[in-house]
Amino acid sequence: MIKFGNLFAAAALVAFLAPVAVQAGETPAPEGAKVYFINLKDGDTVTNQVTIQFGLSGMGVAPAGVEDKKNTGHHHLLIDATLEGEALNEPIPSDDQHRHFGGGQTETSVDLPSGTHTLQLVLGDWSHIPHNPPVMSERITITVK
Repeated sequence: MIKFGNLFAAAALVAFLAPVAVQAGETPAPEGAKVYFINLKDGDTVTNQVTIQFGLSGMGVAPAGVEDKKNTGHHHLLIDATLEGEALNEPIPSDDQHRHFGGGQTETSVDLPSGTHTLQLVLGDWSHIPHNPPVMSERITITVK
C-alpha cells in the first residue's frame, strides 16, 4: 500500500531534482524563427535620432490583440534592459526601457543619451508575452555620440 505522504515526498524530490527549463509564453514559435536588427550591428557608433529597423524571418508581423494569426507577433525593443527567466512567461513591461510596437511597426527612431547602450529585439505574441521558444535577437551594444 502506498502512503500519500511518501508519494508526495517522492514527487517533491523529482520536481526539485528535475532541470529547470526556461520556458516562455504558451504561443508557439516555429523552428528557425529569428528577429534581428537590419541597420545596426554590435559596436556601431550613431548619432541621435537613432533609427532602428526591425527584421523578422520565419514569422509574420501582426498587431497586438490579434489572436487568430498563427506564427505572428509584434516587436518589442529593449533598451539597456534584459528579459530572462520567469519574465519570459509574463507580458513584457511597457516603459522607457521596454518599447512596444503593438501596431505592427517594423521601424522606430529614438533619442538616447550620449554613451553606450544595449539594444535587443523580442517578439511578443498577441498579449505581449514572448513566444515559446522566445524569438529574441542578440543583444547589441551601440555608442551614441
